[in-house]
Amino acid sequence: MSVQRLYDKNFEEFVSQNAVVVVDFYADWCMPCRIMSPRIDELSEELKEVSFGKLNVDENSSIAQRFGIISIPTLIIFKNGSQVDEIVGTRSKEGVRETVRKYL
Repeated sequence: MSVQRLYDKNFEEFVSQNAVVVVDFYADWCMPCRIMSPRIDELSEELKEVSFGKLNVDENSSIAQRFGIISIPTLIIFKNGSQVDEIVGTRSKEGVRETVRKYL
């Protein structure tokens, strides 16, 4: 499953319709975000029961502000539409997988 691009208009629907959702808050200019991006892509293929999305904070600042994003990359994990966890900064693919699996 590929990672869904998220915007102001599809964010709410995306996080509320799936059981476990991981949203990667990023910016194109952010080097740590570029490091995390392929890890998120790989996890989206491995964890089929999880929906992964990416939201560009420069293009969708209102959502980033709503969730208090001050450092990127930030991964927010939602379960049944509610935020249950977040990971700030770069992490190993295994570390992200371990955190996400707690909510399956």
